[in-house]
Formats: sequence, C-alpha cells, structure tokens
Amino acid sequence: MYNLICVTGPTACGKTSFAVKLAAELQGEIISADSRQVYKGMDIGTGKDLDEYNIKGKTVPYHLIDIVDAGYKYNIFEYQKDFFAAFGDCRTRGVFPIVCGGSGLYLETVLKKYRLIEVPVNEELRNSLKNRSLSELTEILATYKQLHNTTDVDNIKRAVRAIEIEEYYSINEQKENDLPELHPLLLGLDISREDRRERITSRLKQRLDNGMIEEVKTLLDSGVPSEDLIYYGLEYKYLTLYLTGELTYSEMFDKLNVAIHQFAKRQMTWFRKMEKDGFDIRWLDYRMPDDEKIAFVKNLLAQ
Repeated sequence: MYNLICVTGPTACGKTSFAVKLAAELQGEIISADSRQVYKGMDIGTGKDLDEYNIKGKTVPYHLIDIVDAGYKYNIFEYQKDFFAAFGDCRTRGVFPIVCGGSGLYLETVLKKYRLIEVPVNEELRNSLKNRSLSELTEILATYKQLHNTTDVDNIKRAVRAIEIEEYYSINEQKENDLPELHPLLLGLDISREDRRERITSRLKQRLDNGMIEEVKTLLDSGVPSEDLIYYGLEYKYLTLYLTGELTYSEMFDKLNVAIHQFAKRQMTWFRKMEKDGFDIRWLDYRMPDDEKIAFVKNLLAQ
C-alpha cells in the first residue's frame, strides 16, 4: 500500500498545480522537493506559486518551503532530515504526504534512504581545484558515482563543492539508513521537448514582467552577497550578473533562457537514470486535465 506520492518532472511542466489539486482531493499535504524553494524571499525565481495552494478558499498545507534565509547553503543532509520529520508528522496526523519537485537528487536522497553525513570543508582539495575551469570541474565530477545533483552545477563554486561532497562520500561509503519505510507512487508529468521549450521561454518572460528582477534586487539590497545569489544558479545567477552590470538585459535573457533549457534537459537525464536504477515512474501527459490525472491516481491507490 502506498504511503507517499511523488509528483515530479522537468521545470515548467505544471507539477505544482497538479500536486496541490491532488493534495486537496486526498486531504493531503505537500512536501517540497525543490532545492531552492527552501529559501525565504526567493519566490518568483524558484516558482513557489504559493497562490496555487489556495483551493476553493482553503490553503493546502506545505512543508520545506521558506524554511531558511537566502544566503544560507542548504544541503541534502539537511533535506533528508527535514523530509523525514515532515513525513512523520503527516503520517502521525493521518494526512497523505505528497512530494512535489524536480530535484532528482532530493528525491533519491529520501527514496534510497542514504545514510548521509554532513560533509566538512576540505581546504586542501579546494586549493587543488582553484584554477580549474567549470568544464574541467564537470569532467572531474563525472568520474564519481554522483550522489550530487549535477543538474544544479552551473558555476565553479557549486562544482567545487559537489566534488568535495563526492570525494568525502567516496571515502566514507554510505549505506541504507534505519529510516521509515517508504512505499512511493512515483508520478512524472511528461511534456514534449517542443512544448517544454515554449513554456520555459514564455514563463521566463512572464516572471521578468511580474517582478523577478525586483525580487533579486531586494535580496541584494537586504545584504545577501552577490556571490551567494550567483551560487544558487539560474535566475539568481543571471539576474545578479545583470543587476551588478556584468551583463546587459539582452545578454541576461538569452543566457538565462538557454541555461533553463539545459537545466530541464539534465533533469530528464536524471529521471531516466532513476528509471534505469529501478524506480517505476508513471508518466502522465502534462496536457491531460487535472481531474483525469487525479482519477488515475485514485484508481491506483484503490488497487
């Protein structure tokens, strides 16, 4: 019997809208599996879409959104701990937990129940990598078994930290943990490459029109260092480079648009890898009406 539903898929496929409606139907609660929605004040760029959590005048409860301040370096060690705390809370209260997010690493971290150890800074390793390019660091990262989320590695600082994590885990082998047993129903929203590209570009324009630049400016003005925002990648990286004068608006848009498309492609690569590793992801056409998707899920739960 399933005790967890996971709704995943590439960026811009409509995960949040569907997951929230499903949670409302099942009287469940959302647990985010997004590596950046944990940060307060990072709303538009991370696609929190919190207005979508209001269904027929009621707010669907959610977990692991807005839990740390921008500038903090949240990690998978903390995510696993926080996830199982939220999962246990939902189960204790008799509500159905529904995980929603596109971070394949975060999903695997809980589904495979890695025994994670908080990884300390390795200054010697960092010094040995300090003159390497991003492409060189990416090649080094590819030599590990990859516990780290390569979908998010789009700058040198993140790549060095990823290698640091992989090197630590290669020496300190991880085993399964004595964490609660999960029986997940994995749902993926399937979207064609053409539709995905169109939706990504359209959504980017909409977010820029709806205050995403002002959001990043507010974070900078509040004292969040520019290097920390660049560390988060994608929208926060390129908008910070624009606001600090390193890119023109046109350059920012073009580079960011390409980066998001590349990110979505890496997400799909990660999901295919999960399937090869034995995860059964039920793919649903993203264009299917939500009520039909919900009926499909309810039928599976009743079996």
